[in-house]
Amino acid sequence: MTNTGNINNQIKQVMILLLLLLMVFLSVRELAVFFPGLLGALTLYIVSRSGYFQLVYHYKWHKGRTALLYLLVYSFLLVLLVWMTFVLVEKQVHPYLKDPVNTVEQIKAAVNKAQESAGMVLVSAETLVSLQEKISGLLPSLVNDTANLVTNLAILLFFLYYMLVHGKEIETYMAEVLPLKQKNVELLASETKRLVKASALGIPLISIIQGITASIGYLLFGVNNVVLWGFLTGVFAFFPIVGTMIIWVPLVLFMYAGGDTLNATGLLFYSLIITGNVDYLARITLLKKLGQVHPVITVLGVLVGLGLFGFIGLIFGPLLVNYIILLFRIYSNEFILHKEKAEG
Repeated sequence: MTNTGNINNQIKQVMILLLLLLMVFLSVRELAVFFPGLLGALTLYIVSRSGYFQLVYHYKWHKGRTALLYLLVYSFLLVLLVWMTFVLVEKQVHPYLKDPVNTVEQIKAAVNKAQESAGMVLVSAETLVSLQEKISGLLPSLVNDTANLVTNLAILLFFLYYMLVHGKEIETYMAEVLPLKQKNVELLASETKRLVKASALGIPLISIIQGITASIGYLLFGVNNVVLWGFLTGVFAFFPIVGTMIIWVPLVLFMYAGGDTLNATGLLFYSLIITGNVDYLARITLLKKLGQVHPVITVLGVLVGLGLFGFIGLIFGPLLVNYIILLFRIYSNEFILHKEKAEG
C-alpha cells in the first residue's frame, strides 16, 4: 500500500507540474507582446530599488507616495525625450510622411546622382522598388507601433509602482521559492542587479558620448543639420559595432557624390578612427567599470536580445547571455562540487 501511495503521489506531482507548465506557456505566449513593458518595469525597479528603499525604510517616507514620485520623474524624463526627438526630427520627416511618393522620387534622384558620380551601382532598382513599398506601408505600421508603445509604457508604469511598493515582499518570496542554495540565490540576485545597472546606465551614456563625438565631426566637415545627424548617430549607437555606420556612411557617400571630396574624406577618416574607437573604448571602460561586462557578452547579448525582446533586449540580451555562464556556475555549486565533497 505504501508503494502504491508513493506512486500515486508522484503521478499527482507530475500532473500538477505539467498543468503548471502548460498554464505558464499559454500565459507567456499571450503576454509576449507586452514583454518590453514588463522587462522595462523590472529594469527601472532594479535601478531604483536602492534609492527607494533608502527613502522608505531609512527616512520613513510613505511607500505609495514615494513610488508615485518615482513614476512622475520617469514620466517627465520620457516626455522630455519624446519632445526633444519630435523637435529635432519633425521638420525633417514631416514632408516625407506627408507625400511618400514624392519622397521616393527624391531618394531615387539622389541615389542616381550618387551612382553617376561614383561610377558604380550602389543601390539596385529592385531595392528602390522595395523601399517604395516599405514607405507606402509606413504610416499604418507607425500607428500600430505607436499603440503598442503606449500600451507597454502604461504596463511599465503600472507594474513598476507595485514592484516598488511590494519590493521587499517580492524579493523575500522569490528567495524562498527558488530551489537553490542560499549562496546561489544571492549570486543570482547580485549578478542580475550588476548587469542590469551596467546596461541600463552604461549603454545610454555610450550613445550620448558617440552622438556628441560624431556631431563634432559633422560640424568640422561641413555636414548640414549637425544636431539632427548627431542625435540620430547617438540613437543608432545603441547597436554595437555597425550602429553609427548606418548614419555616417551614407553621409560620406553623398558628400562624395556632391563633389565635396575633401570634407567627405575627412569625415570618413574621422568616423573610422575617432567615432568608431570611442564606441570600443567606451564599452570596454564604462561597461567594465559599471558592471565588469565583457564586450563579447555585450555584442552577443544585443544580437540575441533584439530578436527576442525588441529594443529592451539591448539591456536584457547581455543579461541572458551572462545567465548561461552564471547557470553553469550555479549548477557546478549545486551538484558537481556537492557530489565531489560527498565522495571525498
